[in-house]
Amino acid sequence: MEKKKIANNIWQVALSLFLGGAILYWMYRGFDFKQVEEVLLHKMSWTWMLLSFPFGISAQLFRGWRWKQALEPIGEKARSSVSINSIFLSYALSLVIPRSGEFARCAVLKRWDGVSFPKALGTVVTERAIDSLLVLLIAGLVFLMQIPVFLNFFDKTGTSMDSILGNFTATGYLVTAICGIAVLFLAHMLLKKLAIYNKVKATLSGLWQGVISLKGVRNVPLYIAFTLGIWLSYFLHYYLTFQCFESTSHLNLMCGLVTFIVGSIAVIVPTPNGAGPWHFAVKTMLILYGIQQNDALYFVLIVHSVQTLLVILLGIYGWIALAFTKKHNIQKQKEH
Repeated sequence: MEKKKIANNIWQVALSLFLGGAILYWMYRGFDFKQVEEVLLHKMSWTWMLLSFPFGISAQLFRGWRWKQALEPIGEKARSSVSINSIFLSYALSLVIPRSGEFARCAVLKRWDGVSFPKALGTVVTERAIDSLLVLLIAGLVFLMQIPVFLNFFDKTGTSMDSILGNFTATGYLVTAICGIAVLFLAHMLLKKLAIYNKVKATLSGLWQGVISLKGVRNVPLYIAFTLGIWLSYFLHYYLTFQCFESTSHLNLMCGLVTFIVGSIAVIVPTPNGAGPWHFAVKTMLILYGIQQNDALYFVLIVHSVQTLLVILLGIYGWIALAFTKKHNIQKQKEH
């Protein structure tokens, strides 16, 4: 059974790496990577890139504080520092094994602060549901507001949906189909894992308590503020990078929102940090807004790579910080 589990995990990792790699290979086949160095050294503003970093960090800080708040109503107390460092570490781990960070951060809280793993996992389910709902609401509003922009674009360029689909190559359809299948596969795996949890009464109880934990949050406005802070930080972390490149510096806030939302939806596909699907989705939207294909390819490659590097650095920091953090509530850990 253990060997089967290990083989299954290896298969999932290999599949995610293959999927992301295949999409990136298709996008960048024939691409002149020598020009990337020229862009990095002479054609982009590192000042704006560095200015975006604090927002990438604050998004994870807000997530850590929100998680700590969500645990309190179900009788679980975690230190802010441990919650935040577990978030840092979880995002870095998810670069290796997609979605593994969600389980890893619960394990960190159990080990360092004696927090019940099932209850912690339940709160993760809750926050994912809340985040998904918020993204969907924003997506709906943004796209409704941008319909005139798209119609105007089609009118001025004489472009129609038929012509767009006509230019969509067989490989493009294949990539889209693969992404769709990957999402379905992820949903299947999550349901399968949930079915396993359902066999364990204590775990099921913990999950349920985590899900309903929001009802007991003492300061709901603060919880909402943390949630909005997370997504505002994510957006600014992304949008400020538009100013790094001359080709995208003129794009307005609404364009930033549209491409940000599309990219956020694309990372549902289980690849390391959304590599591949995110590139494809954001590049496609930038082209729709009039950015030349090569410029769009430079943008998504550099921005994603630099932001992934930040995630890695934060993960290393979180790991080191936890190594020097004293473990609390050892007796409570044994009870759970």
